[in-house]
Amino acid sequence: MGTEILSFDVEKIREQFPVLNQRVNGYPLVYFDNAATSQKPRAVIDAISEYYQTINSNVHRGVHHLSQLATDAYEKAREKVQLHINARHTHEIIFTKGTTDSINLVASGFRDLIKEGDEIIISALEHHSNIVPWQMLCEKIRAKLKVIPFNDMGELIQEEYDKLLSEKTRLVAFNHISNALGTINPAKEMIAKAHAAGAAVLIDGAQAIPHMAVDVQDLNADFYAFSSHKMFGPTGVGILYGKEKWLEKLPPYQGGGEMIKTVSFKKTTYAGLPHKFEAGTPNIEAGIVLGVAVDFLQEIGLENIAAYEQELLEYGTQRLMEFDFMRIIGQAENKASVISFLMGDLHPYDVGSIVDKLGIALRTGHHCAQPIMDGFNIPGTLRASFSFYNTKGETDRMIEALKKAKMMLS
Repeated sequence: MGTEILSFDVEKIREQFPVLNQRVNGYPLVYFDNAATSQKPRAVIDAISEYYQTINSNVHRGVHHLSQLATDAYEKAREKVQLHINARHTHEIIFTKGTTDSINLVASGFRDLIKEGDEIIISALEHHSNIVPWQMLCEKIRAKLKVIPFNDMGELIQEEYDKLLSEKTRLVAFNHISNALGTINPAKEMIAKAHAAGAAVLIDGAQAIPHMAVDVQDLNADFYAFSSHKMFGPTGVGILYGKEKWLEKLPPYQGGGEMIKTVSFKKTTYAGLPHKFEAGTPNIEAGIVLGVAVDFLQEIGLENIAAYEQELLEYGTQRLMEFDFMRIIGQAENKASVISFLMGDLHPYDVGSIVDKLGIALRTGHHCAQPIMDGFNIPGTLRASFSFYNTKGETDRMIEALKKAKMMLS
């Protein structure tokens, strides 16, 4: 596979990420916690400073020069996101605080669209942020929440999904890629099945958007949610894509400035899309700089990223499986660059704490996906999640650190 990406120079890419050049406890940092948040390239860091030094102003509300510049930059970022995911219209791109906020926006809106006895389907592979909002909605409306189970490989059981779908299904929500296992779900096929049953579909794309090309029109998703901070942009901003017809059906999520057309003490009328869902002063700098992160990803090329990360996944899996005490949790046939694993009966936290002393950043615990861990009857895992700025040499360092942890804890 390496011959397919000869133009991909990981060392040059690494030079663009200042944080990777530091040492932790005297060791060069190995950052394998990318599923939690990604590091930021110099272009993104510089763009944040540039915004505050040159065009800082509130958007959409001023006729003065700086306000116009800030507004133009903010709306240009919206256009970049639209093109990046191939949405039909710019007004189908809603700026939010992140994936969690995006999902809650839709869940809040569906309070007016479902009734007692209706059904919502989610999967057993979900992050808590794609479980709890639907539980809250179902409790309030007295709707029923149904769950697609997974098999021993960490793959959703499609036959069970087929059985859950019915004329009572109003919405199906699932992740494109599991943050805990790396499983890539067959989103397009699952969306088609839901639509055939008359249901809308929301996709949690937080883990997919940094690793693969996403075409919302090809998927035919009704809603697609993701966060900037996982795709090398700033924290505190995210995106909800929604088909125009669905966004028009949903009531506003919050009230305040910007989302209104007219206000009087007798009656308030709401602005059109996308502003209906963007109450108050937005995270202007982060929205603009999200556009810079999109530019950065497109310059590298998502096909190059996917191919290189697949190499890292295969190499990391191969190295870990050299040890008979190693157990990889989640071995789906179609995976992204995430490996969750256990080392015999050693507690993940203990191992993670030791390898941290050696400069290796792994995630430990249930990864905000506790039902997955319950399904495997385990308390949690160690998780190595790779990005395109990681290297096989860093994987080798992780393996040596894990060996030391095993020796110290046995």
